[in-house]
Amino acid sequence: MGRPRKRIHLAAHFPGVNNTTVWSDRRSGSHIEFSSFVHFARTAERAKFDFLFLAEGLRLREQAGRLYDLDVVGRPDTFTVLAALAAVTDRLGLAGTINSTFNEPYEVARQFASLDHLSGGRAAWNVVTSWDAFTGENFRRGGFLREEQRYERAEQFLRTAWELFDSWRDDAIVADKESGIFVTDASAGTFEHHGGHFDIAGQFNVPRSPQGRPVIFQAGDSNEGREFAAATADAIFSRHSTVAAGKAFYTDVKGRLARYGRPPQALLVLPAATFVLGDTDADAHEQAAIVRQQQVSGQTAIRLLEQLWNRDLSSYDPDGPLPEIDPKPGENTVARGRASVRMFSDQQAVAAQWRALAEAKKLSIRELVIEVTGRQSFIGTPATVAETINRFVQEDVSDGFILVPHITPGGLDEFADTVVPLLQEQGVFRGEYEGTTLRDHLGLPLPDGPSAITRAAP
Repeated sequence: MGRPRKRIHLAAHFPGVNNTTVWSDRRSGSHIEFSSFVHFARTAERAKFDFLFLAEGLRLREQAGRLYDLDVVGRPDTFTVLAALAAVTDRLGLAGTINSTFNEPYEVARQFASLDHLSGGRAAWNVVTSWDAFTGENFRRGGFLREEQRYERAEQFLRTAWELFDSWRDDAIVADKESGIFVTDASAGTFEHHGGHFDIAGQFNVPRSPQGRPVIFQAGDSNEGREFAAATADAIFSRHSTVAAGKAFYTDVKGRLARYGRPPQALLVLPAATFVLGDTDADAHEQAAIVRQQQVSGQTAIRLLEQLWNRDLSSYDPDGPLPEIDPKPGENTVARGRASVRMFSDQQAVAAQWRALAEAKKLSIRELVIEVTGRQSFIGTPATVAETINRFVQEDVSDGFILVPHITPGGLDEFADTVVPLLQEQGVFRGEYEGTTLRDHLGLPLPDGPSAITRAAP
């Protein structure tokens, strides 16, 4: 008898303006007005998605000493947007990226506990570290942490926040209609933590929330990031969406859980995924090619190539061949605040690969950048896309996907109306929400520690 079919998890990422969105499209709306967030969130909830995800930009990126105007990462404060969305949604999970390098555990724990209360148990925290002193210049800790200390601080940060969440027992607060809510335990919320990064003590002033703790996400792809996720996270984001790379990542991360006493199902693997739908598969592929052309203009191609070459390439023709000069070694001084720069650990090797590819396929700079900077994960008719998503999940490429449409805020609508019903017909995606909290949606138990439910007075 075979393994039961897995239930698919789906979420939606509000991408903001960057080189994956087609912000110049006439259908593209504001990336900062609240109405855009509302439209996006309500579409995701109508489709019964697990959660909506917001990334975070702590500083506008620069290139060649100027604001990188092709990729604006700034957006309204994450907590503010998620709290506002809690008021216009009922079941959709609300996930946000909050940095562990520049914030403090008490502050972040208080904000997430509050969001979990306001939303009725739908909060999630994507715990990230900041890798560059450039971003840190906005904070008093700019350039303070060495790279090897980032995950050490992140783990201590998270565990300290857990101590704060767990400082309230379920019987420390009683709700009474006549006298109101009152505390029955004077020690409620008391905490004390002494460690290398945090030396704090006091009383946490937000009672235990419906989920006990927010759902914890992690996005690091390094060995340290994967280990951090295996030890602490409920879900890990991934950029691996092909079958081979996805299976390798899935097997590696799930295999790390046992050493922390956790079963494989305790950590969900959720890659980001883009999509293009069409009336036929051929039509979808034609549309996908147009989208890629829109995403990578000639100017964008030159800017992206500069990030690898670490040189000013503004004099080069994007429709011409790659530069004959080699990348400039050493610290990247052209692009600052861009995570993609970190991925070029061996500039010369990557440049050699790109040159070989460009020569073999006779590609210009722009054509090469389109080729190497990613493509749509799922392309085809709604039936084709639904079948492919289901196959990937059943074959353990992932446990689901975080969808990133190239149009904001309406880019999710067609997927919700055409692909989701097919997955529901196959019985691999929910027809209705079966619980009220994000942990319910993700099939995750309440965390260890005090019960997440407060008791009403008899």
